[in-house]
Amino acid sequence: MSWWILVPLILASILLILLFFIIITKLTISISLYHGNDNDRFVIKFRAWFGLIRYTIDVPLIKLDDDGPNIVVKEETKRGSENKGKKKEATKKITPSFIFDSISDTKTFLEHVVSFHKIIRKFFKRVKIDHVNWRTLVGVGDAANTGTLIGLLWSAKSGIITVVSKLMRLQTMPSIMVTPDFQRAIIQTEFSCMIQFRVGHAILAGIKIIQFWKGGRAKFKTKPLSMFSNEEQSV
Repeated sequence: MSWWILVPLILASILLILLFFIIITKLTISISLYHGNDNDRFVIKFRAWFGLIRYTIDVPLIKLDDDGPNIVVKEETKRGSENKGKKKEATKKITPSFIFDSISDTKTFLEHVVSFHKIIRKFFKRVKIDHVNWRTLVGVGDAANTGTLIGLLWSAKSGIITVVSKLMRLQTMPSIMVTPDFQRAIIQTEFSCMIQFRVGHAILAGIKIIQFWKGGRAKFKTKPLSMFSNEEQSV
């Protein structure tokens, strides 16, 4: 067999093997959120291939802008391990117009995909969620009102966990706690969980979205993945 036939066959075989490994790759997403009065932190960690591929999005600061009704977000992104990874920092300003445009784009997207909820529901059935930990300390400075708020929070958390357990494959019993503070006005909440799914299932969902797309090209007001870009979200 001549080389001009053998080389394409080898390249095709390598691509097929690489595609196979990508499809069966299990992606693990760890989510951690903390809010305590003026102290906020939001971390998302992506991990695949036993930790060989890592990507971290760390939002250590979320505050209201002094110059207007905007949200200022300081974001750090890191590729690789915790100590040796390359880090990038960016400060973004999220304006009300950006939020409204995002809501409009979401509506436009849903209008263009037939049976989008069925596609996502089928994908979620293949998603595993584990190590759900949700703890809240809350108080409003009044015992009666604090007690009422505690009951509402328990109901809200139970309802959310019930919905999540129906959409995804809940692996273990979530750890949920609501602690009252009757002496002071305070709110502290801490949430963490781990989500796992195979990349092939996400690719299949994406293919179905393209397959059931209707109405031609959509006109979006915001840029794709603009929340994760290095540009400042301001007008």
